[in-house]
Amino acid sequence: MYYIVFPIVYCISLLPWRILYIISDMLYFLVYYVIKYRRHVVYENLLLAFPEKSHEERIKIEKEFYHNLIDSLVETVKLISITKKDFDKHCIVDASAVNNLYASGKNVQILAGHFFNWEFLNLGMAANINYPFIGVYMNISSKTVSRILIPMRKKFGTILIPASEFRTKFNDYTKNTYAIGLIADQNPSVPERAVWLPFFGKMTAFHNGPEKGAIRMNTAIAMLDIYKIKRGYYKINLSILTTEPKTLPEGAITKALIANIEKTIKENPANYLWSHRRWKHVYDEKKYQHLVIK
Repeated sequence: MYYIVFPIVYCISLLPWRILYIISDMLYFLVYYVIKYRRHVVYENLLLAFPEKSHEERIKIEKEFYHNLIDSLVETVKLISITKKDFDKHCIVDASAVNNLYASGKNVQILAGHFFNWEFLNLGMAANINYPFIGVYMNISSKTVSRILIPMRKKFGTILIPASEFRTKFNDYTKNTYAIGLIADQNPSVPERAVWLPFFGKMTAFHNGPEKGAIRMNTAIAMLDIYKIKRGYYKINLSILTTEPKTLPEGAITKALIANIEKTIKENPANYLWSHRRWKHVYDEKKYQHLVIK
């Protein structure tokens, strides 16, 4: 199947950006109005996050979100064949905060949320930081899709580790200086093992693995923000939260991350991945009070 699908996808990736966005607009109509892909989930999330907004305002965000979602898909196809020169025109990266640490030998953990387009994020880090860049990804069920996406994600030098193999493979790279990127707002499958803190005013479960890992490895923590300038153009900013995570109170890193994600969402609500059930787990004070980050 790969040998049938890949040539087709690659040929599509060679199309000019403007043609790809015409395709995106057509797919948007199909996904939003005909298939209605997860529209109830998106609107329910927007209602929980922005109860103060009117129905019309939430629908406007919803439609913009679906445009961004479909744009991100066609942009990902474009990244299969994109050159470094063309990529640099479409993704401006300010990595100075991280690069300034490289000479010190300090390892860095780069934390981000599910903002569009995270495929630009991955390539932008590998292409612009001085460190060897490690990316952790969720396993892809389709072998064909995996064989297409993995080489694309590696094209500027990213070292990829599947999440299912992280514990066994990560140590192989810790002997040398590294930076590791984590999309750190995943919804934990087991809320009893999560930490809880307010997110848009509602108690929400989050993983605290990134914080634990940073403290264990004593890595600097960098916050990553990615902004959509216009269609196909993004800007990435990096800022350092701390270079000494062991000196911070328990939960401070996770708390700062979620606060930064919420701030960024409020600045551009349609650029966040609303199609996943962010508030899937309901807070039970008796069960989870001891897991709340103060």
